[in-house]
Amino acid sequence: MRDPGAGFGYLINGQRWVARHGRWFGIGLVPGLITLVVYAGALVGLGYGADDLAAWATPFADDWSSPWLGLLRTTLTVLVFAFGLFLAVITFTAVTLLVGQPFYESLSEEVDRAEGGEVPESGLPLWRELWISARDSVRILVRVALYAVLLFALGFVPVAGQTVVPLIGFCVTGYFLAEELTAVALQRRGMVLKDRLALLRGRRLLILGFGVPLGLAFLVPFVAVFLMPGAVAGATLLARELVGQGGGADDGTADDGEGEGTTLPLSPPHTAGG
Repeated sequence: MRDPGAGFGYLINGQRWVARHGRWFGIGLVPGLITLVVYAGALVGLGYGADDLAAWATPFADDWSSPWLGLLRTTLTVLVFAFGLFLAVITFTAVTLLVGQPFYESLSEEVDRAEGGEVPESGLPLWRELWISARDSVRILVRVALYAVLLFALGFVPVAGQTVVPLIGFCVTGYFLAEELTAVALQRRGMVLKDRLALLRGRRLLILGFGVPLGLAFLVPFVAVFLMPGAVAGATLLARELVGQGGGADDGTADDGEGEGTTLPLSPPHTAGG
């Protein structure tokens, strides 16, 4: 079984791939920059409006004396902004992938082409691909939210809540981040969410080796923008490994149209429209 080091190798080789193919790096930056501008505007707006929202939500405290009124509303303002920032972090990748669906589809196809062999195509119209991506992203975010609630509760357990639980949280984040990124390549191979999750469960250590360090890096939004093109490229290499087409995690030397990778027949259990 591949270990986490091999998963990290796919992440590094994805960054190397876009570094060698500057055009695709530039194309892959566009969706992340668009999403970053939108999120930055939303957070600035939230920052200006959070205190008004806190005042609107606590009319019962209008007659409270100082310092209790200020303490309550300041605390609520901080919590509102922190919650908005948390939502921005956990949804950034999903929204960027949705905004950049055509860009990342093309980038992923080019990686497959560079590795040699058949370049799978979903054959679905763009609107259908966007619908499937949006639907699956919501399903993944619901799963992440459920884990977040559970881990938040476990965080109150003495010692373990401050040591083991945060580590589990990073693993959960990295795992689902890897799922979202590999979905770009696996959906083109006709795999629905249920089958993708089953495929990833069979190679957990490999997936965590790819997703956990990327998840840590994605905590910084500007870093996420610049790593996204290479993350999609690396996830495509990882997807090829998962379906048995060979990887690209060893040396990352494949170039456009010159790869000698071996292509195996693909037999996904369901179609992408399912």
